Amino acid sequence: MANLRWSDIDFQWNSIWVKDKVEMQGRKIPLTPYLRNLINQLPRRNQWVFSSLSAKDGRYKDPSVAHQRVLQLAEIPHVSIHALKRTFLSLVEWTEMPKGVCSQIVGHKESATAERHYVSRPLDLLAIWHTKYEAWILEQAEVDFNVEESLPLLRVVGAK
Repeated sequence: MANLRWSDIDFQWNSIWVKDKVEMQGRKIPLTPYLRNLINQLPRRNQWVFSSLSAKDGRYKDPSVAHQRVLQLAEIPHVSIHALKRTFLSLVEWTEMPKGVCSQIVGHKESATAERHYVSRPLDLLAIWHTKYEAWILEQAEVDFNVEESLPLLRVVGAK
């Protein structure tokens, strides 16, 4: 995510293009409503979503420094960034997210032949489950977030 550029985020279709070690060209994952809201609040200083005024190339390269600072400010015991991914994988069962959907979102290759060769899930299907998971997490954390209030307003153009 440190390499995330503004051009990797599609606010119209609510997707993020992420580069990872599974697919060399990267893959699209859903941009969930709360994450969309958070990213929309970030300053657009340059091409990098996670820009930095003090870094030579204008972006954060090592998220662990900021991660440690957030843990200290929140008075949370140490948890590694990779542990957050494991937590995602563990908690999805509470929302009954299908294993294949979860694997596709986090970028794991499925081991079953049918999953590898025959099952193709569109972004819209991933978004349904990812948004359901995000809503559940926010509920557990008692975060008050109204999806409808966070969406851009539609307006009629040129109607008579």
